[in-house]
Amino acid sequence: MDLVDEMFMAQALLIAERGIGHVAPNPMVGALLVYKEVVIGSGYHQRFGEAHAEVNCFNSVQDDQKHLIPKSTLYVTLEPCSHHGKTPPCSERIIKEGVKRVVVAVQDPHSKVDGKGIKQLVDAGVEVKLGVLREEARLQNRRFFSFHERSRPYVILKWAETMDRFMGNLDSTRLLITDDEVNKQVHQWRAEEQAILIGTDTALLDDPLLTNRLASGASPLRIVLDFNLRLPLRLRIFQDGLPTVVINHERDDILGSVQYIKMPREKKSLAYILNRLYSMNIQSILIEGGATLLTSFIQGELWDEIRVITNESMRIGKGLASPRIPNHIQHSAEIVIGHSRLHYYFRST
Repeated sequence: MDLVDEMFMAQALLIAERGIGHVAPNPMVGALLVYKEVVIGSGYHQRFGEAHAEVNCFNSVQDDQKHLIPKSTLYVTLEPCSHHGKTPPCSERIIKEGVKRVVVAVQDPHSKVDGKGIKQLVDAGVEVKLGVLREEARLQNRRFFSFHERSRPYVILKWAETMDRFMGNLDSTRLLITDDEVNKQVHQWRAEEQAILIGTDTALLDDPLLTNRLASGASPLRIVLDFNLRLPLRLRIFQDGLPTVVINHERDDILGSVQYIKMPREKKSLAYILNRLYSMNIQSILIEGGATLLTSFIQGELWDEIRVITNESMRIGKGLASPRIPNHIQHSAEIVIGHSRLHYYFRST
């Protein structure tokens, strides 16, 4: 049974992945209903505020198979919720449908759930098996777990560099390291996170839009560190009408689509900034700043994932050096796109 449970849980995890970029601050969740090793229903949490995976799974069962639901096993990648939020409790729906066996990948760390959903099922006589593909489920929802267990957003550092490890020209002119194919991947990354952050110099020198216009899904909330309000309002992030947050020491108000958040001068630390973003319910943030800002996150150990794009066909001899990753951090995965190699690093917790 263990191998069978793992097989169907793996399928549920694949289904859950379809919700990335659409469900935050909720987690991605997938569910399968299986009768005698045949899937009769499947569903995933598609969009924040809408039906959860379990409900979509039950609703997908064909009318001529609904009588099989009480005889089926429900596989779900996260503990079913047991509280009233934007939707009714999934645990109550499971009990109402008469399901007798539920396999759960991992317990929900949210304080409103955190074992209560499992307890409600067990108290109703449902057999619950917990922990099938637990680590895979935690990895999939690493943003959600970081937010609730560490009380801060999940932080992803990203930069592009040449083969000789430079990320810019010495004269501050823009160096185009990535091509169209890689840019599409970067825009997909943006679509998967709730916010994106840069520093003052990056905003001034590059005048970026920071949208995911080359990918589907909503663009992330743009956040700029501009402590002394040096940025001119002619920059594109202030002109396109999309939300932008400016963290600064001078003002605390809203001007059109731009929100200014004032922070005390003595609270200039990145930890304080992440705590403020946590209070704004931001679960994940992509850092696309310059070498100084990125290095500050690395040295402060305030990161969870690093993504480095290396253009293996480009060398410039001299320039602005890219950040240095500590020697003890080994890359966990890599993929090749055209002339570039994308390296992924995960920080152990």
